[in-house]
Parts: sequence; structure tokens; C-alpha cells
Amino acid sequence: MSTGILTTERLVLTPVAATDFDDLSTLWLDEDFTRHIMGRALSQEEVWFRLLRDLGHWAALGHGNWTIRLRDGGAYLGSVGVFDYRRDLTPPFDAPELGWGVAPAFQGKGYAAEALGAALAWVDESLKAARTVCMIAPENLASLKLAARVGFRPYAVATYKDHSVQLFERPRPGAAAGAGAT
Repeated sequence: MSTGILTTERLVLTPVAATDFDDLSTLWLDEDFTRHIMGRALSQEEVWFRLLRDLGHWAALGHGNWTIRLRDGGAYLGSVGVFDYRRDLTPPFDAPELGWGVAPAFQGKGYAAEALGAALAWVDESLKAARTVCMIAPENLASLKLAARVGFRPYAVATYKDHSVQLFERPRPGAAAGAGAT
């Protein structure tokens, strides 16, 4: 496996680090960012626990959330990741989960698609899972559009933490047909 650092034409994705805390805190205080994810801003304590969870993910599984920064200047954009959060869902996730979020100031410029494309390419090459999954709030139109653009298709509706979410799957290119949802 690689060092976990991914680069694209405009971005550098690095495994989340403790030094990302200030940027994460700023992002998670932005209610425009958190609206479709948590429904509210997060305290610094909550952000710290999320950061520790993400650091542990890399240590335990060798993958997790990447910090997204511009190659030119290093501005912090957000994160994209592949993880196993053991979510309390029915139907349960049985494949690597993808998640992404870009700060509102950087939305609409193709950065999320670029970062997600790099993460999916890494997952397809490194994990070789037959499929990947994600969940999106039905009102999060931008993420729904992006998920469709990169090949995710809906397969179920679920309730997660008292909110309705749409579950999506994306077969790995070249994976055997019929590897879909259970």
C-alpha cells in the first residue's frame, strides 16, 4: 500500500493529522457545511473526538479520511474518506463506505469530484472491494448529484440517528456483476 498521500491536478490529499484540528474546527462550526451532515455546528470537543476517531481509523485499518488541500497554496478545503464506522443501519453497510465534504467557499468548483475520484481510484486499486457504499440526506442535492456523477446508484432508504437517508452503492469497475446490495 502507498503512504496514503494522493495527488490530483489541483489537490493534495493527506491522511488526517492532529495538525488539521484548527481547520476542522472552523469547518465544523460552519452551519452551511454541517446542515446536511449533523444538522448543527459542532463544538471543539466534538471535533476533537471526530479527529481522534479518524486518526484511529488510519492506525487500525490503514485508511480513513484524507484532508483535502489545494496544491497551490495549501488552502484547506475539507475531507474525503473511506471508512468502516460500523453504523447502526438497516440494511447494514457491508462494503467500504465513502464520505466527503468541502467547505462552502470551495463548493461548485469541481474540487469534491476531483477528491472523490482520487479516493475511489485508491479504494478500487488498494482494497479491491466489489463495491463501495455511501449515505446521503435526501435534501443534500449537491452530494446526490456528485454521487451519481461518480457512479453511485441508490439501493435502499434507511433511518440513521432519527433521520432518513438514502443508501447508495457503486460497483468497482471490472468487478463481477451481481455484487450489489444484500
